[in-house]
Amino acid sequence: MKAKSVFNGMSAYKPGKQIEEVKRELGLDRIIKLASNENPFGYSSKVDQVVKDSANHFELYPDGYATAIREEISQDLNIDGDQLVFGCGSDEVIDFICRSYLDEGDNTIMATPTFPQYKHNAIIQGATSKEIPLINGYHDLQGMLDAIDENTRVVWLCSPNNPTGCIINQPSLETFLEACPRDVMVVMDEAYVEYISADDAPDSLSYIKEYPNLVVLRTFSKAYGLAGLRIGFGVCDMTVANILNIARGPFNTTKLAQFAALEAYRDQTFITETVKTTNRNKFEFMEFLDRMDLDYYDSETNFVLVKLPVSGDSMFDYLLKNGFIVRSGEALGIPNSVRITIGKKDDMLLLEAHIKTFLRALEDDTV
Repeated sequence: MKAKSVFNGMSAYKPGKQIEEVKRELGLDRIIKLASNENPFGYSSKVDQVVKDSANHFELYPDGYATAIREEISQDLNIDGDQLVFGCGSDEVIDFICRSYLDEGDNTIMATPTFPQYKHNAIIQGATSKEIPLINGYHDLQGMLDAIDENTRVVWLCSPNNPTGCIINQPSLETFLEACPRDVMVVMDEAYVEYISADDAPDSLSYIKEYPNLVVLRTFSKAYGLAGLRIGFGVCDMTVANILNIARGPFNTTKLAQFAALEAYRDQTFITETVKTTNRNKFEFMEFLDRMDLDYYDSETNFVLVKLPVSGDSMFDYLLKNGFIVRSGEALGIPNSVRITIGKKDDMLLLEAHIKTFLRALEDDTV
């Protein structure tokens, strides 16, 4: 059997190392994973009970409309429920967009480096990608506008950007939306929106009415701590939502995921506390990096991309042997860096000690 030619040269997504895998390989008893930007504080304690109560009748299909969580979010965001599109993580909504709006001969525009699934899914649909280099970790919005032509169908904005953590501020987003042709879809991926503390961050949802070509993505995988249940959503104009829901499978989110997301969304006290603690630990980690004379990118997320005087693989290997999984920037398109998820305070202090030892070994040329 012959697959579509676009698959030539492509590769499947390769996740970072898993905890049990590293334990077996290195013979370690404890591993601290700071590689995938998961929430180290878990999720709302109220989720366990609702999942336990709903863990039955698996012979029945889930609610294909995701009614309960749809009603909760639409009321909270003051939007029509039919403006929501639910996916198996926001990754799946990205796939819906590509399948619905991209075809051979089309092109799509994104920053580089950024979340790789934009390009991955676009290529599968036969579209070409125009990648505009970041400027000090930030989107080059003017460069992206200049790249738009008659074949451009979708522009991807990742804010905060993964892997740098930098945001697109309100004035910049307004200028971009006003300048972008209305027949070009603009996707604002806000997977880390809960962690943003900057005063000039935009309220992206407020622009959808004026700019019906705007789609905003959100997820329950990061601050809400439900990465293992895979549920996210897009907010858009109802005409766009209808098209994306045609592309969506009829039962693409599970019953457990829907109920867990509903309970997690209702517990905003947990979100407030986990974001507060994460940001405090992040700022303390940044102060440590300053003391070590290590530069880093502006981060409005639960991770920091740290610049290094050596290959990111070198620090990755060293930390791995000492029980920490981080993400090497070599694999993310930013050489000589590592992306580190912000963890619990004690874990971050231990990590800092290992980084300090690593840097001293570099000076002594013993790494």
